[in-house]
Amino acid sequence: MTSAPGRRSSTFTRLLRHGFTDPSDAERFLDSPELAPVRNDPVLLDALGGTADPDLALHGLVRLLEAQETATGRQELLDTVIAAKPLRDRLLGVLGASAALADHLARHPRDWQALVTYEPRDLHPGVEEFERGLADVTDPVSLRVAYRRCLLSIAARDVCGTVDVSQTAAELADLATATLRAALALAEADAPEDAALCRLAVIAMGKCGGHELNYVSDVDVIFVGEAAGDADEDKALRAATRLASHMMRICSETTVEGSIWPVDANLRPEGRNGPLVRTLASHLAYYQRWAKTWEFQALLKARPVAGDLALGEEYTAALRPLVWKAAERENFVADVQEMRRRVVANIPAAEVDRQLKLGPGGLRDVEFAVQLLQLVHGRADASLRSGTTLDALKALAAGGYVGRADAAQLDEAYRFLRSLEHRIQLHRLRRTHLVPEDEADLRRLGRSLGLRTDPVAELTREWRRHTTVVRRLHEKLFYRPLLDAVAALAPGEARLSAEAARERMVALGYADPAAALRHLEALASGVTRKAAIQRTLLPVLLGWFADSADPDAGLLNFRKVSDALGKTPWYLRLLRDEGAAAENLARVLSAGRLAPDLLMRAPEAVALLGDGDGGGLTPRSRASLEQEVLAAVRRADNAVQGVTAARGVRRRELFRTAAADIVGSYGTESQPAEADQGALVDMVGGAVSDLTAATLAGTLRAVVREGWGDTLPTRFAVIGMGRFGGHELGYGSDADVLFVHEPCEGVSEREASEAANKVVAEMRRLLQVPSADPPLLVDADLRPEGKSGPLVRTLGSYEAYYRRWALTWERHALLRAEPVAGDEDLGRRFMELIDPLRYPAGGLDEDAVREIRRLKARMEAERLPRGADPKLHAKLGPGGLSDVEWTVQLLQLRHAAQAPGLRTTRTREALAAAREAGLVSEEDAEILDEAWVLATRVRNAVMLVRGRAGDTFPTVPRELAAVGRYLGYGPGHAGDMLDAYRRTARRARGVVEELFYGGL
Repeated sequence: MTSAPGRRSSTFTRLLRHGFTDPSDAERFLDSPELAPVRNDPVLLDALGGTADPDLALHGLVRLLEAQETATGRQELLDTVIAAKPLRDRLLGVLGASAALADHLARHPRDWQALVTYEPRDLHPGVEEFERGLADVTDPVSLRVAYRRCLLSIAARDVCGTVDVSQTAAELADLATATLRAALALAEADAPEDAALCRLAVIAMGKCGGHELNYVSDVDVIFVGEAAGDADEDKALRAATRLASHMMRICSETTVEGSIWPVDANLRPEGRNGPLVRTLASHLAYYQRWAKTWEFQALLKARPVAGDLALGEEYTAALRPLVWKAAERENFVADVQEMRRRVVANIPAAEVDRQLKLGPGGLRDVEFAVQLLQLVHGRADASLRSGTTLDALKALAAGGYVGRADAAQLDEAYRFLRSLEHRIQLHRLRRTHLVPEDEADLRRLGRSLGLRTDPVAELTREWRRHTTVVRRLHEKLFYRPLLDAVAALAPGEARLSAEAARERMVALGYADPAAALRHLEALASGVTRKAAIQRTLLPVLLGWFADSADPDAGLLNFRKVSDALGKTPWYLRLLRDEGAAAENLARVLSAGRLAPDLLMRAPEAVALLGDGDGGGLTPRSRASLEQEVLAAVRRADNAVQGVTAARGVRRRELFRTAAADIVGSYGTESQPAEADQGALVDMVGGAVSDLTAATLAGTLRAVVREGWGDTLPTRFAVIGMGRFGGHELGYGSDADVLFVHEPCEGVSEREASEAANKVVAEMRRLLQVPSADPPLLVDADLRPEGKSGPLVRTLGSYEAYYRRWALTWERHALLRAEPVAGDEDLGRRFMELIDPLRYPAGGLDEDAVREIRRLKARMEAERLPRGADPKLHAKLGPGGLSDVEWTVQLLQLRHAAQAPGLRTTRTREALAAAREAGLVSEEDAEILDEAWVLATRVRNAVMLVRGRAGDTFPTVPRELAAVGRYLGYGPGHAGDMLDAYRRTARRARGVVEELFYGGL
């Protein structure tokens, strides 16, 4: 082959055409003495070109020939390869797909003969055939050699396409079963006295139990032990534990022949902390009292495989009824879905896109979806109880629990992904689920799956296509048949029964499944385009509703919005074409009462949810809000219309803010929940405060315009107080204000005062007139002399009062004062007037400090509602808002004259400034800030969930769960939420005791 340049060039080209990537190296191997007899045989070259990696196959063949001990052995191998096509395809196919099995053949050169037999029983071996293959093992090393010899035959059938991926996985599970039996026999032979004391059953779990094992995978097991005969139970269990441990080591430990696979017993009760072997009674007691949802899900695949099979059957018979009751557990679906989310969250970020098993659209998505459906419907339908994913999927489709087209797509995707996983692991016989990045590896994988034109590009395209299908279908799989149960189906299509549909709705968390199914029927029935789009949307929306604390409310609200907007052409198109809009709407409609109530009053606000980049939910600036409100007032015919328009803007913008808060708190599939809770609090406080200021500005303009034209006979300003002035308003907060005026030149004080009082009275009236928009209560009780003082004062009157009569509490209240509407110059001069009062040059004397402390103590004692738990009261309880705010404000009163950073109306800014000034330690500042943010979030959550303001956690379980979801706690974790609140508040109270009541 090296005689002439032209000949060499021709061979080089021929090798390239046959798929070799290193023709020079291939020529060298073909010219080796071992291949001399067949170097020109076209059959060999064609066969090598048909493998996944011709270079790897040729190299492996040369190594195998070199390893033959005699020339006769080499000739026998060559003759068989050339003459026997089945052997040639199998041997070269394995060598081209698996470097690890090529290494095995080089170490054990006679094992190639395991591939010669080509009889029907050899094509579909089971446990019995594999046990015969392992019959002669005498120690862990010989077990490994025999195991790999059997594995060689499985791989050969796999790469040649003799069996499909499900049959390969079943054969691997059967080989694992035979191997566990052989390992247990070795352990018993080493300790016959232990074997005599006990009965030990090995229960396969996971993929081995499900008859769908990988080439390299942990083999999950559970051990059950009983005393043999009259043996003492404790001694028997200790003996069984020794046997089980030894059996695990035999399989797992590394020897000169490597290891087989790890045997993992961590699915047992209590996991690693529990005993390795338990009696059947102990297992049963644990599952009856303590087991979590995922443990019943794991038992779906339990199957006795080794040891005392009768005891194993007793185990599965005893636990099987408990498995099929798992779906009756509270938060069942949520528990399963949360476990799936936790798995995805734990994948390293750099691996997510290459994770074949655990990543989005991966194998685990199919398996979880199928298992979820099995647990819900397998109670009543025994045909669904297979531990094998593909068999269960087929049964689900046959029973109408899954749409047939969806099942077919998932079946195809799962088979592709499992085949890819098998080929990845087969190469080095290493446990991995990552798609490689190296182009040579991708080329080999693509060719092994029959993609020969452009293996790398085709493989990548197919892989992405199938993961996209899985990602799209895996949750829809659960919800679409609910629609089919209430809609007309194509002839011959199986339908979910009414009882099965009800079961599924209950499992999803619907309290009234009958009503929920009626809503689905109303939305999805019919042959209209609208109904068709709803049938596309609803499977996904139902999943998002189920992820909330109140799925019933989510679905009911969606029906109401759809009824209101059903004839609007953009509505369903928006939800269908922009994934963000549909998911945002689902979150908003199922998170509580406030946001849906705001939306129902003007459903067209749904359009705010449609901006895919989130811009539609970004709160608008105060300037743009004022501009819109004032323009609406100008267009109005009178004050009533003008204020109605201003309140309409307020309602829409409250919805925008609430939706942004809910979506940020829940997160979406494309955007995780906002990690910085303080950012959400600042967003809500700033947005609602700006909105309130713009509403007051518009109302003031409308009232003045109607009563006095363009000019009021007195300059007029509104000063925000309390949370309003601090930019910290919540959804249910009143607007605390002061009203100040100053007569225009030539206008008597009496005329000016009458005009100012009329303006205030009309503003307050119009903002509270019953209408479709929420009222805005304007509270002026923080004015001088409180409720006993005049509602409006001139700037001079304020000056005279504060100079002579200002009480400590009034100075304290002025810390939050900030102009919000009206005459800007008057507002600025009011600030100049009060700055010396709230930021006194010499700070506070001790009498004033004592007075503030007395006021605080009295407020706690008098204002806390009777029967309320102080430790859970977000405003007045220990470590609540009042504690933190009074502590910060006392610092401001004492030190703001010397520390300019403290001159702010905002609590968090003032706290940060106090830390910067060294008045509060960094740790104490963090504790106070965390408590203030959490208490504010609790108040916002209560308003969002109940639709009315509150300072304590709800007592109704669903409402409490909804508050928990808003605060980031999953289903069933309301107790954890309350404990966390108490802990945070307790730590804050400790700081308050030291800073406020101690040595400030």
